[in-house]
Amino acid sequence: MGGDLATARAALAAAAAHTEDLLAILPDPPERSTAQRAAAAEAVDATRSLREAFLRTHVDAVHDELTAGRTLHLRLAELADAAAEAFPGLVPSAAQLAGERARTQAEKEGHEIDQGLFFSHLLRSPTAGAHLVEAMLRPTPRALELLPLFTATGRADLGSVQLERTGAVARLTMCGHDRLNAEDNQQIDDMETAVDLALLDPEVEVCLLRGGEMTHPRHRGRRVFSAGINLKALHGGGISLVDFLLRRELGYIHKILRGLLVGDGAGWRPATVEKPWVAAVDGFAIGGGAQLLLVFDHVLAAADSYLSLPAAKEGIVPGASNFRLTRAAGPRLARQVILGGRRVHAHEPQAALFVDEVHESDELDLAIERSLERLRGQAVVANRRMLNLAEEPVDAFRLYMAEFALQQALRLYSADVIHKVGRFTVEQDHRQG
Repeated sequence: MGGDLATARAALAAAAAHTEDLLAILPDPPERSTAQRAAAAEAVDATRSLREAFLRTHVDAVHDELTAGRTLHLRLAELADAAAEAFPGLVPSAAQLAGERARTQAEKEGHEIDQGLFFSHLLRSPTAGAHLVEAMLRPTPRALELLPLFTATGRADLGSVQLERTGAVARLTMCGHDRLNAEDNQQIDDMETAVDLALLDPEVEVCLLRGGEMTHPRHRGRRVFSAGINLKALHGGGISLVDFLLRRELGYIHKILRGLLVGDGAGWRPATVEKPWVAAVDGFAIGGGAQLLLVFDHVLAAADSYLSLPAAKEGIVPGASNFRLTRAAGPRLARQVILGGRRVHAHEPQAALFVDEVHESDELDLAIERSLERLRGQAVVANRRMLNLAEEPVDAFRLYMAEFALQQALRLYSADVIHKVGRFTVEQDHRQG
């Protein structure tokens, strides 16, 4: 793997093909004997070690070839697809991923771990990683296609997210009515599209995110912010490392924080379009919902709401919360929330570390409008840019995401997560109630 790129590429492809031949003659993962599981693990681990050695030596050359010398701005999924074609055996092929999608999480081979390894090395590289981070800050094709209609009408129905412009405010409403806004692959796509449209619309000066009214039996007719990751989708194998767990952090959440990259940065004008963001929490912000609050400029909460990050209980890493929460809440409270599963209720003094204002539910609407009005203005935009730069340098975020890409991939396929997620699928509604 340490030789020239062509020799290493051929050697890796041959080793990966040999491992796939072995897996092909074995039963499906749940049906394997102890000996068969050990044989499969030994072969997979050996090939994975070759991938790691290959990337350690050649990651920048691989990235340069895939992006034509960093002239192509490929997003996560595009980069993974291109790598599968150009470097057989480096990341799973389209056929392998299609086969995995047809299985529950417990039945999969775990090919996404190799995607995690790939993106971990890319993000760790100062050149390849910076280029990927910038590529993920660009508008999505879906948003660019919908932009003319949205600017003309001020409305966009994206499925799980409704977007409406009223005056100078873009109002994003999460409307996963029957699942308490629990996130899946589709909602990630809808959220990123909505964020792009809000940032691209020249009439919008400030943006609001809020949960809509639910049809879920336990919360019918009430607003809910977010129940976090959709555990049913995770159990069923429908949560993607690339299209959900990585895209979420590097895509729409990072765009809320950093802005939308619309220029090349070569001139003196800013290359990004940035706007202030307000979040309003009704009911609860669980898991991914609580993670979102850490990048907003102003957060309001109903007095009877709460937030929590139960990812450690579920067995996964709660996005970039481990990176941001210590800065926001301090190391002790961050450990209580992330490691111990502590809920923080809006009426507690500690809630001030997460939210800016707490109001009774019947007073929340007016408080939201006041906060939106305060955050309008170009001086706000310039100052939030400088605050975010000081609090979270881009390279620090990139290096966190490099480690996150691999650690989250490993957690997705760990025995404890597979066991827990089946149980939590049944318990999710009770946990939210």
